[in-house]
Amino acid sequence: MPATFEVSGFLTFTLAIVVYFIGAGLNGVIAPLRRWNIPEAVTGGLLAAVVTLLCYRVLGLAISFDLAARDMLLLYFFTGIGLNARVSDLALGGRPLLILLGLTVVYLGLQNAVAIGGTKALGLPDGLAPLLGSVSLIGGHGTTIAWAPAISERFGLPNALEVGIASATLGLVIASLVGGPVAGILISRFKLRSDEILAPMVGLPDDDVGPDAGKVTYRNILSALLVLNVVILTAYSLEGLVEKTGIKLPLFVVCLLVAIVLTNTLPHAMPRMAWPARTPALALISDLSLKIFLAMSLMSMQLWTLGGLGPALAVVLGLQTLVAVLYILFVVFPAMGRDYQAAVLAAGFTGISLGATPTAIANMTAVTRTHGPAPIAFIILPLVSAFFIDIANALAIGFMLR
Repeated sequence: MPATFEVSGFLTFTLAIVVYFIGAGLNGVIAPLRRWNIPEAVTGGLLAAVVTLLCYRVLGLAISFDLAARDMLLLYFFTGIGLNARVSDLALGGRPLLILLGLTVVYLGLQNAVAIGGTKALGLPDGLAPLLGSVSLIGGHGTTIAWAPAISERFGLPNALEVGIASATLGLVIASLVGGPVAGILISRFKLRSDEILAPMVGLPDDDVGPDAGKVTYRNILSALLVLNVVILTAYSLEGLVEKTGIKLPLFVVCLLVAIVLTNTLPHAMPRMAWPARTPALALISDLSLKIFLAMSLMSMQLWTLGGLGPALAVVLGLQTLVAVLYILFVVFPAMGRDYQAAVLAAGFTGISLGATPTAIANMTAVTRTHGPAPIAFIILPLVSAFFIDIANALAIGFMLR
């Protein structure tokens, strides 16, 4: 039995920053990582996960991390996305949002069909199909943990949670590596570019030498943090009311919705109040939150849990990846308009289909930092992947269990 070493929350947070800088250094010297728009946090996080795997295999030491800070960073990030959402953008995003939602629901069914076909072809137990489909891939780790006990009981699978977590983990890795190259291929093939003159909604440009370069001060950083905290506290207070309606939403979705409402009302009601929407300060906070969140998520993966599952998992997930990429290239990109926004959404759709919403946003951020902003993509994708699709996925999982 290997020994376990628990890394404290503060040290985990500090190591995540180190991991990011390691990834940034590697991206700086390895040209394909830059060309394929691989986020720095993904490069460093995967390397850290391999190091913890070696510690487990060679030293017999299982390293686990306290991830409490990660959850707070997720709230900051999605609140920032909501604060940047304007009614005009939402109006423009209405039709694309419905199209993306329809495409995602269709893909949800396709993903589960691939999982069912793969498990049948390989002679695997029926109960593994949901775990190799939308439970772990579109649903991610949270949905896997929530549904694994029911799947275990329904199909008599004692290792349901382990299989689901392994599938979700590999899906997260694949999504992190595939999104940037997919968007890069589309942008290069169709010679796409951003028509927006706005600053990026997440992060600052690498060549930040324009008129906004000197506008990040301690005052507007603190102002942005204060507004973020007020919105998050408001979301906390409303979470119980939302649950009483019978609708179960993750807290970060409540933060996103509250931020959208407040950012489109308070500045008009109190025009003299400083509001951080679409400022370099808020972009910086959002970018920091996302980068450290992603670094913590990837470096904390316990890759040794993937051992012993055999080649069947790799075969099914390889097939899922192939189907996802083909669907993105030949269905999602054309349906969303074949323009630059569609290419950015293609990068994000890998997170919807194989990883998680933060992975989708990280992929899109890496693309927009290089090629320019895509504000509509950052509005509609979180609403689809973090809200609407969860409802559809719950219905699909319930159907598969029956």
